[in-house]
Amino acid sequence: MSNLSTSSLREQQHPLIRKLANRIEGVWSDCLTLDPYELPGDLGYVEGRLEGEKLTIENRCYQTPQFRKLHLELAKVGESLDILHCVMFPRVNYALPTFGTDLVGGRAQISAAIADLSPTLPEGVLPQSYRSQLASLPLENFTQPRDIPAWGDIFSEFCLFVRPVNLAEETRFLEIVESYLRVHCQYALAQTPVSPDQQLQILAAQRYYSTQQKRNDKTRRVLEKAFGPEWAENYLNTVLFDYVE
Repeated sequence: MSNLSTSSLREQQHPLIRKLANRIEGVWSDCLTLDPYELPGDLGYVEGRLEGEKLTIENRCYQTPQFRKLHLELAKVGESLDILHCVMFPRVNYALPTFGTDLVGGRAQISAAIADLSPTLPEGVLPQSYRSQLASLPLENFTQPRDIPAWGDIFSEFCLFVRPVNLAEETRFLEIVESYLRVHCQYALAQTPVSPDQQLQILAAQRYYSTQQKRNDKTRRVLEKAFGPEWAENYLNTVLFDYVE
């Protein structure tokens, strides 16, 4: 699959979200051999209401030999809130970090921009090949860094969490995320499957990653208000942060 279709929803969102969504899918298409990934039920496109405003969620998912799920979610609440959420879930037989990035904001301003390659090995650090390539990126060149949340022990030392204040910082964030993606894809393509013992360790780390991500109460509250607690729990467990049993 070489051509990824454009989304009508992203054209209505903040320009940085539109640019990042296009950049993510562009890197995936350039670097990886993509196959469709089927989401459970009819959760690819969802509409609801949140405090009187229309909430729209659009999910796109793919899979590759190295990644069991590449997930890109775009969401929009009226004219007040735009969201991009992306995670690349590795297959458990590959010793790969978990890439994730999120953008949250409105039409005028992105309030939160985060990207990371979260370690999934017991040592809790990224492989040296990642570290050597990421060390030169301008992670400190942002005027409003944000604090990592209390549940964020899953993140690496290269976690970038900022509030970009102008177009220059938005562009810098975009370029750093693309660097993360390209380093990640190149590393993934060079790997071979690991032993069954290592797979058990990776599986435990991936479960912990998903468990910690589901402690983000802001995500849960939005979903519960729009769709109810039962729907929100199912969506968190089957779409956003599922893991292999």
